[in-house]
Amino acid sequence: MQDQLSNQTEKIILGVDPGTRIAGYGVIRVIGQRIELIQYGVLKLDKYNSHELKLKKIFDRITQLCEEFLPDEMAIEDPFYGKNPQSMLKLGRAQGVAMAAALNRSIPIVEYSPKTVKMSVTGSGSASKEQVAYMLQSILKQELQPEYLDATDAVAIAICHHYHANALPSAASKKKGAKKGAWSAFVSENPNRVK
Repeated sequence: MQDQLSNQTEKIILGVDPGTRIAGYGVIRVIGQRIELIQYGVLKLDKYNSHELKLKKIFDRITQLCEEFLPDEMAIEDPFYGKNPQSMLKLGRAQGVAMAAALNRSIPIVEYSPKTVKMSVTGSGSASKEQVAYMLQSILKQELQPEYLDATDAVAIAICHHYHANALPSAASKKKGAKKGAWSAFVSENPNRVK
């Protein structure tokens, strides 16, 4: 068993759920098909009254995570399009500084829409944050005690990236009986990426 594990590649993935009030992060280690949760948590930004200071705190924390865990890749959630342009601008800035922190360490970044993340983890693109957290416990085979659901969202983003980067069956395709790496599973999860 030890020989089998030593032959398998290890990958560290940092997942980030950017936000201007609460930003979530999750770090996973993938060895072969096994996913291990290393750390997850949130950055509480409500206490800072300056948007610039919030951005600095995001940059500093992502930099710290990159230095501590040396992730091979970072997966980050795409900002969703809301009705308030000012909120979108602030969220885009939060995403940008998180990306800059990873790029500063030459860490490749991949973006995923909230719907793709939910679909990959739960099988439903309209799943609630609570449903995502529940499914993560099943995938990771451990109980999660998130202070905020933004932390479990970040873990879900990292796991989504693992599934997509390795053409692995997601929770959705496993439920539907799709074959490992099946094109149909990818197409059903990513309709906007296939033309």
